[in-house]
Amino acid sequence: MSQKFKVGDAVSWNSEAGRVRGTIIKVHTAKTDYKGHPRYATSDDPQYEIKSATTNHIAMHKGAALRKLKARKR
Repeated sequence: MSQKFKVGDAVSWNSEAGRVRGTIIKVHTAKTDYKGHPRYATSDDPQYEIKSATTNHIAMHKGAALRKLKARKR
């Protein structure tokens, strides 16, 4: 089982363009359609919608693909 994340968590993931950073905006715990494709999520294995910090693109990934980033001090 992968790490659990929550809305507002800063995460990074690997993409074709390299490492991307973003913020989790929604947690899915049931099957859903995303951009025309079924995404299978459960409460034990959720899928996360993430907004890219640089492009504002929205992506969806399983927790296993994500790394939690340390909170920045302000």
